[in-house]
Amino acid sequence: MQAGPKSNARPTRGRVVMLVDNGVHGDSRVQKAARSAADAGWEVVLLGIRNARSESDNWWIGGAEVRLLRVPKPLHRLPRDYSRSLRRPLAYASTTKAAYRVQEIKAWQADLYERRVRAQAQGGGVPAAVGRAAQLPSRAAATALARWVRLRSGETRRLRKAQTDPEALFSRLPVRFWQSLLGNRSWRRLDPGLWDFELAFRSAIDELKPDIIHANDFRMLGVGARAMLRARAAGRKTKLVWDAHEFVGGITGRADNPRWLPAQIAYTAEYAAYPDAVVTVSDTLAELLQETHDLPERPAVVLNAPMAPPAEADRDVPDLRALCGVDERTPVLVYAGAVNPSRGCQIMVEALPELPEVHVAFVTMNPNGDNQFSEALRSRAVELGVEDRVHLLPYVKHWQVVPFLSAADAGIIPIHHKPNHELALITKYLEYSHARLPIVVSDVKTMAQTARATGQGEVFTAEDLTDFVRAVRAVLADPERYRAAYDKPGLLEGWTWEAQARILDEVYSSLLGVPPAGGARTPSARRPEDERELAGTSR
Repeated sequence: MQAGPKSNARPTRGRVVMLVDNGVHGDSRVQKAARSAADAGWEVVLLGIRNARSESDNWWIGGAEVRLLRVPKPLHRLPRDYSRSLRRPLAYASTTKAAYRVQEIKAWQADLYERRVRAQAQGGGVPAAVGRAAQLPSRAAATALARWVRLRSGETRRLRKAQTDPEALFSRLPVRFWQSLLGNRSWRRLDPGLWDFELAFRSAIDELKPDIIHANDFRMLGVGARAMLRARAAGRKTKLVWDAHEFVGGITGRADNPRWLPAQIAYTAEYAAYPDAVVTVSDTLAELLQETHDLPERPAVVLNAPMAPPAEADRDVPDLRALCGVDERTPVLVYAGAVNPSRGCQIMVEALPELPEVHVAFVTMNPNGDNQFSEALRSRAVELGVEDRVHLLPYVKHWQVVPFLSAADAGIIPIHHKPNHELALITKYLEYSHARLPIVVSDVKTMAQTARATGQGEVFTAEDLTDFVRAVRAVLADPERYRAAYDKPGLLEGWTWEAQARILDEVYSSLLGVPPAGGARTPSARRPEDERELAGTSR
């Protein structure tokens, strides 16, 4: 791997340590922020988390160094995973233990049956009769124990169902108790797994002695705040920037653990007062954060907009239509980003019987094999008889996203109504825009308002198949009408990462009292094999 800036050398403008709670791959905002900060003269070290898909623990994004840390997560285990509950005393301590005991008894019974069959095969007579009689106690014990295990296993299932019900009395009482007793410190009891991030990151941050800590999203906010406090206790004037990607109170999808969301809300509330500056992804979210956390200043808005290709970028952009096996005349709808139920992607497959010539392409992380939602889309396509028109494609490098998507006929955002989905122009919206695609978007607040105002797309009622088909037909019937919106002066220029990077640089510069970077710098050259970036999505 090509050598880069030495992390123990004093930087020209200051050392920025960025923190993120993922493997960096697929997070385009973090990748772009790291690269552009390095290009602006900051020494940047990006600390992320090594996972099963990580190919390396260390690489470079332009002039920014990436280091992935191993994060053991023993504290992420819930108390219910290893302790008995008074709610159902007969339940096993864990579903794993219940499953083990059920299989153990089944194996014992299978073994007894095999021995009985063998005895029968040996013929009759006194010895066989004695052998069968000798088995009777074991068979009786196995039958009785099997009933006992089934009872306890059933109790375990019922207990887990109750424990994951946020409205159950014994789910609400512990949350209310710890909230009343500890206030914002209650996350320590409700989700002690947040300490696992702290214990994994703290030494790496302290060794780097950063001038600025850039904490991405809420999990890294507490990690960054404590690192900042330790640095100041040691006499350094380290500054903390919180990059809020979403509104924590609006997060959904953790119904299996009623304690999780209250813990994250308390954790964020405890540390929201510590950052020296806050940046976020939209004006709507900036206002909400300032109001919720009583911030002294409105957060700066840094859109997750596409960036221009770096100087060393690989210009050999994959051909979307070739990957789908279609020609220029075939209508292609594209969706780029994470695939899960709340993103509404299934409606694109469901609509295909009503759109007989249309193909859909899902550009998503791990499109095959280990993504259950992608596989669900594929299975539904088979059921509808449209599997030949559904294409699951892998991410491309983030600087290739826009030209790659531009081969499609329309960009689709079928996202469902969730609190955080209403707040921002998400990454794919801006990527579709720079690809000059007509956009079909559900009626979530910010994106629907923008599409109507600019005329760049059609809005449909979320989860309404008939209205989705109408919107798709409209943009396919007259695509140039929608593409013309991109000719409006200044529209796309404001939606570039270069414009957003200047805002971020101004935040850094003001914190350290240094002049902002004077114009664009020449990007730091890296060999293509040192670039491990993938296209990213907003969360």
